[in-house]
Amino acid sequence: MSRRRMYSTEEAYAFLASSSGSDSGEELLYLPSSSSSSTDSDEEPPRHRPRPGPSTSPSTNIEPGPSAISEWAPASNFIPNLPEFVATAGIRVDTVGLKEADFFQLFFSEELINLIVEETNRYAEQFIAANPQAYHARPYQWTPTNALELKTFFALLFNMGIVKKPTIRSYWSNDMLYHTPLYRSVMPRNRFEALLKFLHYANNENCPPPSDPNFDRIYKIRPLVNYLNQKFSEVYTPEKEIAVDESLVHFKGRLHFRQYLPNKRARYGVKLYKLCEGTTGYTHKFRVYEGKDSKIEPPECPPVLKTTGKIVWDLVHPLLDQGYNIYLDNFYTSVPLLQCLFAKGTVACGTIRRNQRDLPKIFVRQKLKKGESKAVCKDNMMLVKYQDKRDVLVLTTLHPDRSTPVQVRGTTESAPKPVCIQDYNKFMGGVDLSDQALQPYTALRKTKTWYKKLALHLFQITMYNSFVVYKRAGNTCTYLQFQENVIKDFLFGDPEGEESRATGSENRIVPGQHFPAVVPRRESGSRQQKRCRVCSKRGIRKCTIYHCETCPHKPGLCIEDCFKIYHTTYDI
Repeated sequence: MSRRRMYSTEEAYAFLASSSGSDSGEELLYLPSSSSSSTDSDEEPPRHRPRPGPSTSPSTNIEPGPSAISEWAPASNFIPNLPEFVATAGIRVDTVGLKEADFFQLFFSEELINLIVEETNRYAEQFIAANPQAYHARPYQWTPTNALELKTFFALLFNMGIVKKPTIRSYWSNDMLYHTPLYRSVMPRNRFEALLKFLHYANNENCPPPSDPNFDRIYKIRPLVNYLNQKFSEVYTPEKEIAVDESLVHFKGRLHFRQYLPNKRARYGVKLYKLCEGTTGYTHKFRVYEGKDSKIEPPECPPVLKTTGKIVWDLVHPLLDQGYNIYLDNFYTSVPLLQCLFAKGTVACGTIRRNQRDLPKIFVRQKLKKGESKAVCKDNMMLVKYQDKRDVLVLTTLHPDRSTPVQVRGTTESAPKPVCIQDYNKFMGGVDLSDQALQPYTALRKTKTWYKKLALHLFQITMYNSFVVYKRAGNTCTYLQFQENVIKDFLFGDPEGEESRATGSENRIVPGQHFPAVVPRRESGSRQQKRCRVCSKRGIRKCTIYHCETCPHKPGLCIEDCFKIYHTTYDI
């Protein structure tokens, strides 16, 4: 049994005097804000009384430093000072008359393809020179690749994300369960596997050793990362609302900077920090996590920011002083970061962890009823506490102290909810939107080589970004249809036949898949003819009313011999 302490007369007097003081700054935190939804908000919660003693004074309960209670005040009628949005959002290149593949090639340009061709051929030569007894060192097992073949290779990779099979070799199988004529008709399996083995983006001979201070852990894909970041910002400027969050590329192999994130579906993998448009998920800039000992030195970064703040500063630096609204996860949100962003004409809103420094501790710890919210402000920022299924703390320099009614899930009733939380839920999902769009069509497979898997994921982010630009240009198409059209163009070239593809002619050599059909009549009802493809190759001008409906270009073919010749010969 605990023993009760007996107080002297002097101690009791000091206790009563301290508890009756009305000038304590502690009461500021318990004054309800205008966003409170509680009907009994005038009732004052129990006080945290100081320990009685001769030296006790009313000021001993105020925490020192930046989190002192006197710096925070009730946020009644708090109105933020919002900068003007001056950025020119939207597409920054001419897109008139562009097809789906042209939108993709705004990012996946000839410059990038030529870089990959050069480094792939270089790495193959280095490997064969170092391994003269290897399988690929045998005569005719490896021949240098080119841009046309590499386009076909990537088209097959993207199509593997749409057509799912258990192994890569299954796509070339003749088994009735797996038979897909496309793959074996456009590229031999051994050639595809050789390209996949030697696919490269940087010269290994120039890579500094791990002991070098300039060693780069992502050196193998650094040119690709820099190139895509540049293209993403050049082609399209995001709208006013943007979000910063992290994404995870699944990888369970041995890797120094592999991350474990239990809240992510993949859990293990390579982490990406991404800056995305809040409404579309367009990735404006990204950064690969390289380990906790990696140095992050963004330009013009205030020294007060720590590592998480530097990550955000590095991503948003090109967009500062333009009036953007940034939404952040609680991993990044801090008082110094929002102050520094506000000083650069950028406002932000994000959930914040209750153990963060510079927060009023007594306000953070106080209990609220479900659906109730309270707010305090300091300078240009407001801290909102909202009680849902759990406590939600939001720090914002963007929103006023206001709540609007929203429907309670599963009921017909409505309850007030702070505007800052509603906007956070609306715009914070930009990164998740991008990941959700990629997930059904991911072509990633289990591999021991981390940079190949990460590079393919970056190419699929590029595909989605090109789709966002395609939609912004006023086109109507689903993401699946967009990918299909890009793949067909890379495989078969221009449907009108203006651009030749080495693989476009090989797809016709598929038995049991091609049948002659009559060319449809014109709208006026008159008969329509096409020039025979085989006769034209032989220098004979001849037209026919028959064509092949299965071939991508639907070529005109004479019904007698030309139809058979075209579908059994490669050199036509």
